[in-house]
Amino acid sequence: MAEYPLPAFHFQVDWGGSKGTEIGFAEVSGLNIETQVIEYRDGASKEYGAVKMPGIPKYGNITMKRGIVPKDNDFFKWLNTTALNKVERRTLTISLLNENHEPVMTWKAVNAFPVKIEGPGLKATGNEVAIESIEIAHEGLTIENE
Repeated sequence: MAEYPLPAFHFQVDWGGSKGTEIGFAEVSGLNIETQVIEYRDGASKEYGAVKMPGIPKYGNITMKRGIVPKDNDFFKWLNTTALNKVERRTLTISLLNENHEPVMTWKAVNAFPVKIEGPGLKATGNEVAIESIEIAHEGLTIENE
C-alpha cells in the first residue's frame, strides 16, 4: 500500500483553557524552530573562512485563528494575566490527526503565553465568518512524529 503525506486540515489544539481544553481553530501557523549560527575564526587560522557552529535555538510565535463565539472570553482573560509580569504560562499541544481522529504528529509549546489578540476585519458588505487570532510566545517547541 502506498504511503501518502498527511493532509493539514484535520488537527486539534489543547491550550489548557477553562472550558474544554481542546478548541477548534481554523488555522495554526508559526510552528518553527531555528538554530542561530555562531561564526568563529581565530586570527592564526590558515583558513580564510569562519567556522560555523550551532548556537541558541530560536522559536517563532504561534498564531491561531478561529471563529468568534459569543460570550467566550477565555482568550481575553488569559491575555489579561500578563499584567505586571504575573503571566499564566501554559503548555500548548497541537496535534495533526489521522482519519480515526488519533494524533499522528504533535507539537508541544512550553511556557506559552499570549502576546497579541486581533479581532476581525468588519465589513458591512462582507459575507464571511468573524475570525479572531491570538499570537502565542513560548520558550520551546518539541515535535513528536508518532
